[in-house]
Amino acid sequence: MSAKHLMKLAGVALALFSAVGTMAQTLTLKDAVQTAMTNYGTIRAKEQYAKASGATVQQSKKEYLPDLSLSFQQDYGTVNGQTGPLYGLRGLSAASAGPALSSQNYNAAFGALYLANLSWDFFSFGRAKEKIEVSKATLARDESDLQQEKFQHSIRVMGAYLNLLAAQRLTGSWQRNLDRALQIREVVLVRARNGLNAGVDSSLANAEVSNARMALTRAKDVEQEQGNILARFLGVPAQEFRLDTLFIARIPAALYEQPNTQLHPVLDLYRKRIDLSDQQATYLKKFNYPTFTLFSVFQGRGSGFHNNYGILDQNLDLYSKDYFKGVEPTRYNYLLGVGMVWNLTTPLRIHQQVSSQKYISQALKDEYELADQQFKAQLALSETRIGNALDNYREVPVQLKAAGDAYLQKSVLYRNGLTNMVDVTQALYALNRAETDRDIAYSNVWQALLLKAAASGDLNLFMNEF
Repeated sequence: MSAKHLMKLAGVALALFSAVGTMAQTLTLKDAVQTAMTNYGTIRAKEQYAKASGATVQQSKKEYLPDLSLSFQQDYGTVNGQTGPLYGLRGLSAASAGPALSSQNYNAAFGALYLANLSWDFFSFGRAKEKIEVSKATLARDESDLQQEKFQHSIRVMGAYLNLLAAQRLTGSWQRNLDRALQIREVVLVRARNGLNAGVDSSLANAEVSNARMALTRAKDVEQEQGNILARFLGVPAQEFRLDTLFIARIPAALYEQPNTQLHPVLDLYRKRIDLSDQQATYLKKFNYPTFTLFSVFQGRGSGFHNNYGILDQNLDLYSKDYFKGVEPTRYNYLLGVGMVWNLTTPLRIHQQVSSQKYISQALKDEYELADQQFKAQLALSETRIGNALDNYREVPVQLKAAGDAYLQKSVLYRNGLTNMVDVTQALYALNRAETDRDIAYSNVWQALLLKAAASGDLNLFMNEF
């Protein structure tokens, strides 16, 4: 085997080793959130929208610069002129300039025009400044939109993480339930073979094992579904996740802490949308006023036709077909001026546009008030859920100990022939219910804290627990 093939095999082995190491690594909640902030498509898209708005701000600032145009043209053609009115509709006319001859001729020579033009709307009652402010307000809105998307997606990732962790714990509980059912069946089969129990007990034990297997399969389905949701939120391929389980069995310290009173990221987005709409209304009002323009032109022109060409239909041979004589500039002109343009009917149209924008601002304010009410209601609900979750959390040890003692008692009594299979099955069911209630109660405590963080807009209320 060549050295090249050996290096290739070593690279493949290293890649496989790295992949296994990555899969085996515990995914913490903070790592999950950070991964989502980097990979999730919506966040990456909104980052680009914010960058685009930032570029628009710079473009708006440069629009105040004057227009400076340079142009030149070199032509070849006739210069037959004609007395009469003409309007160059949309530029659809020729700019031939020559004497008005009595008849058509086809004398042609070269000509050229060189032009430098400066036009500057130097005063428009603050229109340029307001356009910059609109661009800045758009940038602020897009940046706020990015932040609220990061906040909301962080909440989604944390919720999916807790759901998957709860699903994994429930799968473990159902696996232990299956193990206990298998142990009971072994005891039943031994006693039935020795004639100590009726054969119907074997049927009951087999049914309990089958039911436990089906319940475990359903739990695995839920776990796989929750894992797929988390992978989608993280922006990574679907895979099995090894999660941090150390925190779930404890009570978070921030349950009764007062959240930071900062403006909720979602409400901040609504506020920025209102600011943008108000700024657009201010910008539209500026179109009611005239625009003052400074302009200047410098022109050089060349022609192959002599200045006496065609005077009184004479001297029609005073032109040259020489290219260089035609394109060499021989006459120069300059022009300086200040102008004002004011369309007196514009205010009639702008008034309606401003009114429309004000209605939009009011609609955005109504949406802001609705969102604020909803978050306050969610915050009150989170306090109630925290109380309920803690009540259930405190009951879990009592239920679990009682169910464990009952199962131990019934299983020992059954081994000694002092109780029947139905009592053992009931005890097994009670123990499994206590374990699943424990897993749900633990998860609900953290879910209630997450709801409080989401409603208050204070993500640190939850993240500081890790």
